[in-house]
Amino acid sequence: MHYPDVYIGAIEQYPDFSPSAIAKRQVDGGVLLTPSGLEGDQQAEKSYHGGADRALCHFPREHYAWLRQQFPEEEERFHPPAFGENLSTLGMTEDNVFIGDIFRWGETLIQVTQPRAPCYKLNHFLDCQNLSPLLQQSGRCGWLYRVVGTGKTSGDRPLELLTRNSDVSVAEAISIAFHMPFDEEQYRRLMSAAGISASWSKTMQMRLVNRKIEDFGRRLFGTEGK
Repeated sequence: MHYPDVYIGAIEQYPDFSPSAIAKRQVDGGVLLTPSGLEGDQQAEKSYHGGADRALCHFPREHYAWLRQQFPEEEERFHPPAFGENLSTLGMTEDNVFIGDIFRWGETLIQVTQPRAPCYKLNHFLDCQNLSPLLQQSGRCGWLYRVVGTGKTSGDRPLELLTRNSDVSVAEAISIAFHMPFDEEQYRRLMSAAGISASWSKTMQMRLVNRKIEDFGRRLFGTEGK
């Protein structure tokens, strides 16, 4: 059984980047899960965060131990929910969670839609300028969910896998999207994975149309061409 710690956050202003709800606080007790996410949780830039396919963010808790090893002088920063996640667990990782997986969580049902794509705000928020590319390179990205069934839930209700609907793990999706050279066959495989988000389906489709991989610089560093 995987019991999640649960976090929500409100939009705040930051001097080094645009408004964000990356700072989260733990929720104790019951919480309502709606089609757009946890009640009381906000998203600032709706074109990149939130929406039906990105209602919840899950980041494995075991990644924090690895990050503390990478940044020993900054280890106090690397504890949940430093990455702005809504859910944190032990035992669920990119290797054993698959695109399209549907979990029961209390009264609710949630479905994995895509890996999280690390962005430059993590660099600023945690004061580690190469953090987002490190997460992407290492495959420690976490993943996002859509809400299939709404209702009440809490951190003392486990995430229970109900159905596995594709053969593409989150780790494989990260590898296909971020680590491989241009590969039409793998892009089509990812697009055909049941439950894949519209955003990631569009990205793979545009690669096929344009015959190239999009620039990661703006997302990872806030600039083009890196």
